[in-house]
Amino acid sequence: MTARPVKHSVTLHGHRTSISLEAPFWSELRAIARQKNMPINALVAGIDEARGVESGLASAIRVYVLKTLKDRLPDAD
Repeated sequence: MTARPVKHSVTLHGHRTSISLEAPFWSELRAIARQKNMPINALVAGIDEARGVESGLASAIRVYVLKTLKDRLPDAD
């Protein structure tokens, strides 16, 4: 497994854009999209719409993946 970002193209609002993410994030993002039964482009578009202007799209995706995985963990309380 490599820590180098891998570039992939997605379509957002009818336009192609490239996003660079490490392979584990791409893998988890695809798994989340499958579990939600939605295309990866739709999931990324939702993340894009929810992010603030101070956050880049790749960073927003990483945070979304991390939060999704964390939300699945049982509470430690």
